[in-house]
Amino acid sequence: MLSIGQYVRAQSLEEAYTLCQKKSSVVLGGILWLKMQNRTVGTAIDLCDLGLEGIEETEEEFRIGAMTSLRALETHPGLNAYTGGAMARCLGSIVGVQFRNLATIGGSLYGRFGFSDPLTLLMALGAKVELYHRGVLELEEFAALPFERDILVRVILPKTTKGAVYLSQRNTATDFPVLTFAAARRPEGLVCALGARPGKARLFRDEEGILAGGITPESAETFGRWLADQAALGHDLRAGEEYRRRICRVLARRGLLELAKEE
Repeated sequence: MLSIGQYVRAQSLEEAYTLCQKKSSVVLGGILWLKMQNRTVGTAIDLCDLGLEGIEETEEEFRIGAMTSLRALETHPGLNAYTGGAMARCLGSIVGVQFRNLATIGGSLYGRFGFSDPLTLLMALGAKVELYHRGVLELEEFAALPFERDILVRVILPKTTKGAVYLSQRNTATDFPVLTFAAARRPEGLVCALGARPGKARLFRDEEGILAGGITPESAETFGRWLADQAALGHDLRAGEEYRRRICRVLARRGLLELAKEE
């Protein structure tokens, strides 16, 4: 059971940041995972009055407020057109519509959970996060940082990729993923992200030039095997390391071949 000593609706980002510096304080996102914990919170900080909800699209980027629901991202026409439907595919398997109407992108990313579907896709897409104190960071860099007490203000998704794909393996349709895979073509070349390893998502690049001659069934198979060998995969209650390694090869091959169709 979650017990809250004091509930505060912050009226500014500065107030929210100051309050969250205390170890007993916690920022409320969608509160869907937080409410399941057996803990006592000194001060619960609600950001709902700070105007951090909504998706703004320009010619150069998408700017996504931290309090925007996963359902809003899932159904956004611009995001799905840009990602070729990968955004809806990424989010559509997370529990259920009621859950996704409440879960926020800020809460999903700030915890850097190993099972986070959006962390995997957005990392592959080259997204950035804007933090109140630290400023703007690449999502890849943010995911590698140790936990800090800051406020995630928004996610910035530059329109720099051409083609994206997202796949995941789940034991049941709405369960946590066993493994997640995303790939996208960036200006510097193809990158892919692997999540639910069961650790948090990590980016991989084609360092061996396996796909230099294009994506074919043979090169996709070879890249999948290389990725499975490179990735640090582990064991948890959903799957063992060897199973994840086999699934990695399959997801990478299927994902790359799907991406090739978009050329």
